[in-house]
Amino acid sequence: MTTQTCHSPVVVWGGGTGGVAAALQAARSGAKTLLLTPGRWLGGMVSTAGVCCPDGNELAPWQTGLWGAFLRALYQTEPEGLDQNWVSCFGYRPTTAERILQNWVQALPNLEWWANCQLLDVERSGSAVQAVLIERAGGVHRIGCDVVIDGSDRGELLPLVQAPFRLGWEAQELWGEPSAPQAHRLKTEAFFREQPVQSPTWVVMGQLHSDHPFADPASERGLDAPPVLSEPFEQACAAFGVNRTISYGRLPGGLVMLNWPLHGNDWHRGLDRAFDPNPKVQQELMAEMQAHSLHFADELLRCSAGGLTRGEAFPHESGSPAPWLAAMPYWREGRRMVGLKTVIEQELLPQTTGQSIAALPFNDAGALDSIAVGNYANDHHYPGPDWPLAPKSCRWGGRWSGTPFCIPYPALVSADLENLLSADKSFSTSHMANGATRLQPLIFNVGQAAGAAAALSIRLQRPLAALPVRLLQELLIEEPTAPSGIVPLWDTPWHHPDWQHRQRACLDNPELLGGDGSWLGSDAQSGMAPPPQPQQDVWSGTLLPDGQGGYELELVSGRRWPLITLEPDLSSWLAHQERPKAVELLAVANPWGPWLRGISLQGSRGI
Repeated sequence: MTTQTCHSPVVVWGGGTGGVAAALQAARSGAKTLLLTPGRWLGGMVSTAGVCCPDGNELAPWQTGLWGAFLRALYQTEPEGLDQNWVSCFGYRPTTAERILQNWVQALPNLEWWANCQLLDVERSGSAVQAVLIERAGGVHRIGCDVVIDGSDRGELLPLVQAPFRLGWEAQELWGEPSAPQAHRLKTEAFFREQPVQSPTWVVMGQLHSDHPFADPASERGLDAPPVLSEPFEQACAAFGVNRTISYGRLPGGLVMLNWPLHGNDWHRGLDRAFDPNPKVQQELMAEMQAHSLHFADELLRCSAGGLTRGEAFPHESGSPAPWLAAMPYWREGRRMVGLKTVIEQELLPQTTGQSIAALPFNDAGALDSIAVGNYANDHHYPGPDWPLAPKSCRWGGRWSGTPFCIPYPALVSADLENLLSADKSFSTSHMANGATRLQPLIFNVGQAAGAAAALSIRLQRPLAALPVRLLQELLIEEPTAPSGIVPLWDTPWHHPDWQHRQRACLDNPELLGGDGSWLGSDAQSGMAPPPQPQQDVWSGTLLPDGQGGYELELVSGRRWPLITLEPDLSSWLAHQERPKAVELLAVANPWGPWLRGISLQGSRGI
């Protein structure tokens, strides 16, 4: 078979969330870029895998970069809004996400996308990647590159290019991580051999029918007397009842994302096969995962007494095995590249209780190395009881939220290859830290930073490891279409008029960032009221603080709604209310939460 040869300055392999973000930002930064994906859909977790209720980076200060741009595009595209479920503040259809991403890709003349590619090999010469070999439409292509980016969910380039990577657990003795197991346990307990990585899930979609009482969010069916599911799902609904189990992942149009961890459709067996070089072995694993998820869905369908059926969310041409099965599994963990820096658990943990931030990542020269902010609380999926994890959450805005941390640029750069970057969850972290760094919103912005770095490396003709990180940070903060935050300022939302100034000022003088993440500069004014949001309305009633960081709004009718907010000005105002108070709020109702998502006080220009 004849091999066709071409060259692209930036080559991105994999259609994962970070891979698409890297390709978009590399092209937006001026580099000619080629994106190679194994299927016909983009986005990985956020679309192809059907994980359409994102976790992490939900608060307005962290809604920046490509994640923030994606979120605001969803608000404009989903006419029913995103307040649809109780696991997340956002729920959307996978086709909506895919349409947004494809429109972004197709709008860039210097970004070329090749779908349905099979990765064959990666050529290496010394300390550099020379070319990527793929098969497409029956032809073999050798694609030379200046910078290559792994944007896949499982770090698929790493073994082919013989780049050092980690897979699975690390002992507590290695880095002193508080939640890691000790070395003797790793050697003696079968659990760690049987669970080399976090359990993945094959998402299956259901469809709620609005004419059935079961679809009513106020219905109590299933809560008092959990239905009897057959093995192995008999405990899946015990804690919440079938209604709450299903509405956990409700999406617009009554679609339901079934991605249930508690004795649901997580898959725990034979996960070493996910990394077997034999495609047939991997296909066997995936067939078992699909069958398991369909069995779980069918049990819920039976228990819903007609209120739930299989939902059509994935067109056949996406590569999905069926319109109700995602086109790929939700891989929570894969190979993790050995980078110039490895992010470990301690670097994600808050320095004090309550509103706090993790220690900032400084390099040897005393400069801040951050290129993205995450805040997910940390979460590991295995069979059996929850894995005990060091706490990193606090009460904020009437809800629990993870405390923020920074990802340093060197964690994206291979320690072995001078022109290899990782843009998805395979960047350089420990196994324990991966539980907090693997989520869609953070990966969007990690990928964005990788793409900006690739373009900057080509423009300056400097190796990735020698890039001026301060210039990279400036490019991210100033990005015209999706400015990305790199400093964890709790009190400065993405729409604050001084957002860019404060980000830059904290880089130049980190002492302006308080230990609780607050801005300590002299211009400590509150921001303007948040931009209007679809579905917002005026809600009047009596605010009822519970004295423990929770709030309710009691309406004239006597109904009480739990009240939360993602906005720092409103959160700060709420925290100072100690007694019942008559209020008028702009808020969005989420009957599936159930809660009101407060935006601002009515008539406020900032609180």
